[in-house]
Amino acid sequence: MNREAVDLSVVLGKIRLKNPVMPASGTFGYGEEFADLVNLEDLGAVIVKGTTLNPRLGSFQNRVIEIAGCAFISTIGLQNVGVDRFIKDKLPYLRQFGTLVIVNVACESTEEFVKVTEILNKAEGVDGIEVNMACPNVKGGGMSFAADSDMTFKVVKAVRNATDLTMIAKLVPSVTDITTLAKVCEEAGADAICPIYSPIGMAIDINTRRSKLGKNLTGALGSPSLKPAAVRMVWQVAQVVNIPVIGCGGITGAEDALEFFIAGATAIEIGAYNLIDPTVTIRTIEGIKKYLIDNGIKSINDIIGSMVLP
Repeated sequence: MNREAVDLSVVLGKIRLKNPVMPASGTFGYGEEFADLVNLEDLGAVIVKGTTLNPRLGSFQNRVIEIAGCAFISTIGLQNVGVDRFIKDKLPYLRQFGTLVIVNVACESTEEFVKVTEILNKAEGVDGIEVNMACPNVKGGGMSFAADSDMTFKVVKAVRNATDLTMIAKLVPSVTDITTLAKVCEEAGADAICPIYSPIGMAIDINTRRSKLGKNLTGALGSPSLKPAAVRMVWQVAQVVNIPVIGCGGITGAEDALEFFIAGATAIEIGAYNLIDPTVTIRTIEGIKKYLIDNGIKSINDIIGSMVLP
């Protein structure tokens, strides 16, 4: 089987990706930051960093701390240029490529989610919306939107009513079971589900007895060791919904990505490892293609959900 005979394309809602590999929001900037290292044309899609209604400066200093054993704790605080400047200054650059653009939307209220979505819906060159349900619901006491299944439904439904673009619900299970959240999102009109596992961690300097993250105190833990939990969530969600599931968490290359596909993922997002190896997305695409060729498999879709149970 030759390389041209392998079909890597997958469908998410109304869009078809040339391949199932995307950089996760927040680890790839606006694409331009990686353009000297990665051919953006080769990616399935570019997911830009979390976009808010107004510009945000983000967290205090000491936003990222390395942890022994290939891990880190980060608290960026959704630093971004805001939706209007994104459309004016960042989106034109991405339009020159034939790669789809998905915007991660991060807001503090249902009304803000709707407003940002409506603005993006009118912008030329936006192909999809990723609803960041890990954001704190300020009006609801500060817990993430995903902590309450009723609030999850309300937000996803409101965004669905505001756009016909492909919509991905990005979920972080905290209180509610991930399968319950996934079913709620499907019912509310999401086109795909991206469950992620990123527990909140803390690191303390034993000499000063202060947080290594300074005033931030805590942050999200990122590490390849989180992959087994993320694969498990993808498998669980794939059992209960009829829409695509996107794998994300601890992916360092093709072998990791293939685990997610076999568990039931239609596409994958690579996050923290972009900061270690900026070419990981391209290396992963090539590795997936090689695996399919070596095993005589014509399409990536033929291995999605192919896990063999005891």
